[in-house]
Amino acid sequence: MSFLAIDIGNTRLKWALYASPQPGSPMLAHGAQFLENIEKLAEHDWARLPATPGSMLGSNVAGDAMRHRVEEQMELWDIEPRWVASSAQAGGVTNGYDHPGRLGADRFVALIGARHHVLARMRGQTPRPALVVMVGTAVTVDALDAEGRFLGGLILPGHGIMLRSLEGGTAGLRVPTGEVREFPTNTSDALTSGGNYAITGAIERMHRHIVKRCGQEPVTLMTGGAGWKVSPALDIPHELIDSLIFDGLLALQAHRLAL
Repeated sequence: MSFLAIDIGNTRLKWALYASPQPGSPMLAHGAQFLENIEKLAEHDWARLPATPGSMLGSNVAGDAMRHRVEEQMELWDIEPRWVASSAQAGGVTNGYDHPGRLGADRFVALIGARHHVLARMRGQTPRPALVVMVGTAVTVDALDAEGRFLGGLILPGHGIMLRSLEGGTAGLRVPTGEVREFPTNTSDALTSGGNYAITGAIERMHRHIVKRCGQEPVTLMTGGAGWKVSPALDIPHELIDSLIFDGLLALQAHRLAL
């Protein structure tokens, strides 16, 4: 029974079709659409899938109106749309947010995906904490302890928001995107480097917080469409995992089916 995983972010919808709703299942197809093009899904992206989804689970941070638009595109199949709502505990993660239901669904699912990766890699060993980074329109930097408790996390602007805020609040900064340099000597490089180091600085600061709290270095996992921009300048061991949210959705679906 194939499984459709959907991640609706602030800018794009990403989807992946898996052979079954189990972690490690083969991916049969995948794609993405900008939110303004959602109505193209049924006629284009989903019209020629190699298998009809037998179930689906999605993460949505774009609001109810966007969710309804996506569900309309799913009417070509006879499946029940199901969406993740953050809770106090799920998928091996204990949610330490002051109000657990207010944690963004994408962050919650990414934490579950990260926990799955940590446990899979540390079989027979004591699990390590995890530092979970998503780099997109916004950037989130979240901490899991070795027992799977979400300790808390940071939210900061992504590259695009940083540059647009500078363009809107200052004069003369409308320049092409530059390169990341240790010592920028032009405005383009200064803007690009400043944004990149702001993000990597937040990640490295949270890494130090986790080491201080947990007494050991975390497994650092990064995902998101702009992760490739940040990764080269990050001075701690880390891994880019594009499918982290999908991995979390697979783990959640497998757990639900096992109940």
